[in-house]
Amino acid sequence: GGTVYDGSGGAPFTGDVAVKGDRIAYVGPRAPGRGREERDARGLAVAPGFINMLSWSTESLLVDGRALSDLTQGVTLQVFGEGTSMGPLTPQMRAEELRTQGDLKYEIPWTTLGEYLEHLERRGVAPNVASLVGAATVRMNVLGEADVDPTPEQLDRMRGVVRQAMEEGALGVGASLIYAPGAYAETDELVALATEAGRCGGLYTVHMRSEGDRVLEAVDETIEIARRSGAPAEIYHLKLAGRSNWNKLDAVIGRIEAARAQGLRITSDMYLYTAGATGLDAAMPTWVQAGGLQAWIDRLKDPATRARVLAEMRDPAPAWENLMRHAGPEGTLLTEFKNEALKPLTGKTLAEVARLRGKTPEETAIDLVIEDGSRVGVVYFLMSEDNVRRQIALPWMSFGSDAGARAPEGVFLRSSAHPRAYGNVARLLGRYVRDEGVITLQEAVRRLTSLPAHNLGLSDRGRLADGFAADVVVFDPAGVRDLATFERPHQLSEGVRDVVINGRFALKDGAATGAQALLLLAIVA
Repeated sequence: GGTVYDGSGGAPFTGDVAVKGDRIAYVGPRAPGRGREERDARGLAVAPGFINMLSWSTESLLVDGRALSDLTQGVTLQVFGEGTSMGPLTPQMRAEELRTQGDLKYEIPWTTLGEYLEHLERRGVAPNVASLVGAATVRMNVLGEADVDPTPEQLDRMRGVVRQAMEEGALGVGASLIYAPGAYAETDELVALATEAGRCGGLYTVHMRSEGDRVLEAVDETIEIARRSGAPAEIYHLKLAGRSNWNKLDAVIGRIEAARAQGLRITSDMYLYTAGATGLDAAMPTWVQAGGLQAWIDRLKDPATRARVLAEMRDPAPAWENLMRHAGPEGTLLTEFKNEALKPLTGKTLAEVARLRGKTPEETAIDLVIEDGSRVGVVYFLMSEDNVRRQIALPWMSFGSDAGARAPEGVFLRSSAHPRAYGNVARLLGRYVRDEGVITLQEAVRRLTSLPAHNLGLSDRGRLADGFAADVVVFDPAGVRDLATFERPHQLSEGVRDVVINGRFALKDGAATGAQALLLLAIVA
């Protein structure tokens, strides 16, 4: 008796959805017979499970498999792999991962990406999961973290790393080109890796080399990689960072739509906020970060190097992507520290801490990285609300939180968070669909379901249709809303009543059941 939004984008209808085992058995006006268990959905929306196209739940699922902040928004599939992935790992990479862990602590018994996915399955997690292999992870396996170009033999080895990951279930290769060591990859290297992914039916996804001053050149590079590799391309979290770049959205859209008109599969995803979240590494040049975290910190302690870094951080037109320059110290919010002595600074802006310490914001950023022994988690306020609305309206735009799934309890409360971790989907359905009418509800459901499923190459997800996987969400269109804010981020969203994943209730009457996903999603070459 619910209002069925089947994921196609077509008009909704009142009817029934029947599930048998882990598959959908009927979608239509009235299901034949009776169900062993029936749920009255009158007045509620019934939709395919939502897909989080960019999730950082790789670590949080190892600590809490419920994925509560996403589950309570109707998310049934988490997709990993922006730049780095949880495998494959060399012994050195594994040791570094263990050494640099923050609040979330976990063992690493796996080596390959496939073994990581199998490890999640054995532990038991609520959502379906999928992963791309990180281009930076591939690079580190062969080249380490130095700023070097691969030889032909090394590039062949990197291609082999991609092929192995694809054979183990990766959905493609994901790059992140503003962070070391991923930023060291040149276009030809990325074409080679994307070509291998494309041959295996996968895609190329990218945090572009610039989302600010050189965003148009970065879009051109993405289109070139798609054209030369033959792989579809997905632009991660499309945005125009910095007020001076907000007026470039028309040109960005024009380039993408021209490529699409030529037959290239170029799509994008986004989160629904005017601030991003990353680290203070995005406020410093990539050359100083070559060789990894400890090498970066050691260089920052050298007075001559420190002076050079400070000069580049203050440069009004740097050759690298300086997010702090666009956000400003007042728009740089400190959210995550490892060092207990620094945790009282959580929730303060970089400008506030600089004033407390009597230093410049640039000096303070360097000092915090050294003192914390980490990149330091921060939120940068960068984007235009008008551009957010315009991007939502694009028919090739899907959605990703760019955050780990959390719970408002336990270890997760030791740090702050970006509210997108708790509210990205609910914000779309509540604020931008119901309250502002930016797109219709049936179009929003399509963009959360069948569009990303198609982009990922998943043939049996993203629709309510006979024989499809039984991932289903029941929610209240009138009541769905996000509650998380930058001041109080650890708040679950409201309005989702039930979530079925692979035929079992993972959320029932708004409460997690503890049921674990039966399947992991994979494309096998």
